[in-house]
Amino acid sequence: MKSILSDKKAENIDIIDLTSKEYIVDYVVIATTLNPKHAFALLNYLKAELKPLGEEFLRVDDDENWTIIDLGDIFIHLMSEKHREKYSLEEFLSELENKNN
Repeated sequence: MKSILSDKKAENIDIIDLTSKEYIVDYVVIATTLNPKHAFALLNYLKAELKPLGEEFLRVDDDENWTIIDLGDIFIHLMSEKHREKYSLEEFLSELENKNN
């Protein structure tokens, strides 16, 4: 997944493993997009690459700053740089990790 996003110029790609935590998914992928068109293109590219591999896109919520893709056991967050800084999901998820230890 990281290589798919990287190939299409997503930036600062983080994959957070939550398999040992009590969270609603096993993995969270967070990537920074360059602009709204880039986010839309990334979503379409992920669909083209992952659907043939058997991944099911259960839900997609998107706007120009933040796209959330639910694959069941994986959440993918495609975020503008401004929204990524504002919401700091990595910080939230690391706090979750600490609470469950």
